[in-house]
Amino acid sequence: MLDLASRLTGLPEHRGQAPWPGHEYVKGWGVFGLPFDSGHVLALRVFPENDFGPYKTVWHRDPEGRWSIFVDGERLDHACPRYYGPACDHTGLASVSAEWTGPTSLYVTVDNPALDWTLTVTETPALRALNAVGGHLPLATWRSRTLIRSREMMATALGLGRLEMAGTMPSGHTGLLMPERMYLVTDSTAVLDGHDLGRPAHLDANPRIGDVTLPARGVVAIGQAMWQIRDDAD
Repeated sequence: MLDLASRLTGLPEHRGQAPWPGHEYVKGWGVFGLPFDSGHVLALRVFPENDFGPYKTVWHRDPEGRWSIFVDGERLDHACPRYYGPACDHTGLASVSAEWTGPTSLYVTVDNPALDWTLTVTETPALRALNAVGGHLPLATWRSRTLIRSREMMATALGLGRLEMAGTMPSGHTGLLMPERMYLVTDSTAVLDGHDLGRPAHLDANPRIGDVTLPARGVVAIGQAMWQIRDDAD
């Protein structure tokens, strides 16, 4: 039986160094992206391990395409806005809670803006087979453009659209998103500042933040990401 609650609750917090020289990294899990039929998009990042210190973020895109990122951490520039902030209309600090209420059920809240978000995930037979392999592949396989492309093609076959796992972030950092295990969102409700965001959707075109694509349907992912350190980075 799938039990993400046991796997992902209470992960140790650790300030570390990227496995590859000249890079900075994050490691953890989150909702890679979840589009709703109202035109809104939500995402969640929970990174207890990275270069700077543990943090959680919630991302929101409104139907007009405006992105916001809300950070539960010490500094905005030591969290997701470091890489995606230039593509946002708003970034700010907030209190973010992400609690597994059952083996495959997640409850997320933000204090400001007021967000009340629930979701349930599943692992299809195809994902079960891919996850069994993906969690054991050597890190070096992410250095091969051919193998990265094969992962992107598998994501397309799973209905996630045209995901690009390597590319340039809105900040100018060159980055690599490295999901090891993925699970589909089967149901979700979200109320943002009293507004019901509707039902989960499966889009024809992938949502984008800057030039970075997010999934065309709801996905929870476990893994890590790395970005090349810029000469002008703090």
